[in-house]
Amino acid sequence: MSDNEQQQPAPRRGKVLEALARAERKVFTRPTPKSAKACMKFLRTRERGSTKAVAERLGTSRRTVERYLAGKLKKPQKRLQAALVEETESEWQPQVRAQAREQAATSSGMMVDVTAHFGFTCKGSSDDGRERTITTAISPTYAKQILELQEAGATEEELHPIVAAAIAESYFTEWGTRAAGLRADFTDVQSIEFRF
Repeated sequence: MSDNEQQQPAPRRGKVLEALARAERKVFTRPTPKSAKACMKFLRTRERGSTKAVAERLGTSRRTVERYLAGKLKKPQKRLQAALVEETESEWQPQVRAQAREQAATSSGMMVDVTAHFGFTCKGSSDDGRERTITTAISPTYAKQILELQEAGATEEELHPIVAAAIAESYFTEWGTRAAGLRADFTDVQSIEFRF
């Protein structure tokens, strides 16, 4: 079996999970490694020198990892490149990432920019659901829930109700000062960005 046949497709995440990952990358204080060799070296360090563990993480063969580390291979195929970027960024600057997450969950919350279809459930509401572009703050309480779900491996579908509730609280009910009992659902997410 060739190295190309052994490669697994890179995992695909939903828009909310991707947006959370992008928000974390923006807090990095140093750039991540760019070359395949540098990424492989970094991942090998994180795996305590085990090329086998790196190969398993990337869905490729141990020999392929060794070739990149030796400089014999330089340009990975798209699937391997995506896995390299994903795995490197998931391990890069864990303390910086943890500080940003802790601050968002305890004091500052997060900002969200989203374009999606919002539907509503509220007694006496005449506001039909429609596509909206919203920029609003998310309270530390909801930020903590969202980040804990992400860390626990929640799916996109599991995150949507929490994100919708966070947006409803700050944007539609203005922190409980109006539209009591309003519940917002959002679907057809066109774009979403989080900021710590």
